[in-house]
Amino acid sequence: MQLIFAGLSGIIFGLGLILSGMTNPAKVKGFLDITGLWDPSLAFVMGGAILVGVFAFALAKKRGQTILGESISLPDDKQIDRKLVIGALIFGVGWGLAGYCPGPAIASLLSAGLQPVIFTLGMLAGIGLYKIFQSKQT
Repeated sequence: MQLIFAGLSGIIFGLGLILSGMTNPAKVKGFLDITGLWDPSLAFVMGGAILVGVFAFALAKKRGQTILGESISLPDDKQIDRKLVIGALIFGVGWGLAGYCPGPAIASLLSAGLQPVIFTLGMLAGIGLYKIFQSKQT
């Protein structure tokens, strides 16, 4: 049941990304260009996602479990440290340059374009480099 729910959630998420324009790099760059021809429409997408998330988490907390009956596991660490800030900056630079972030890039892989494929390969390379760097730190 868990795998079915994960698959259905992924389908809903992917459809939402495509329908909202999050898989269109030009639309995303227009949203991020607040000093130029700013396109605020993606703020509604993010606001809608936050609204759904707030209600879903409130319901899960009230029930004491997820829809599938699993315990709710949320991170306890709310510290904003150097690693978080650097990661957020790198993420923002990548998102601003390419117009893709991980979810939309993966959803765009089926568009037959080369750009999301190259972006996703670069993203996976970045993840791999981070893992190598982290393993040398410990």
